[in-house]
Amino acid sequence: MGTRLKVLRVFKTLHRTGREVFKDDERALTAARLKINEEFRKNKEEPSEENIQKMIKMGSDVETVLRQAVLQVEHVGERQLLLRPRESLLLENVPYCDEPRKKS
Repeated sequence: MGTRLKVLRVFKTLHRTGREVFKDDERALTAARLKINEEFRKNKEEPSEENIQKMIKMGSDVETVLRQAVLQVEHVGERQLLLRPRESLLLENVPYCDEPRKKS
C-alpha cells in the first residue's frame, strides 16, 4: 500500500475515533479535530520516507490510546462527576484471587 494511502487511513481513523471518544462533547470534538488537522497540515511537505513512517506509527499509537484509555467524564455537581464509558471499554468483572487456579 502506498504511503499516501497509509497517511489518509490514519487521518480518517483518528477523526472517526475522536468522534466516538468525544461524542456529545462539542468542545472536545472541536479541539480534537483541530489538533489532528493541525498536525497533519504541519507535516504535509515532509520529504523523508523514514519520518513519514514514524509519524504514521505515532498516529496509529495515538488512535489506540484514545480508543482504549480515554473515558468521558462530565461534571454534574460541584463535587460529582458522571462517568460515561463506551461499550468497548466495559470488561467482564473477574474477582481477584491470591492463589493461582489449579490446572486439571
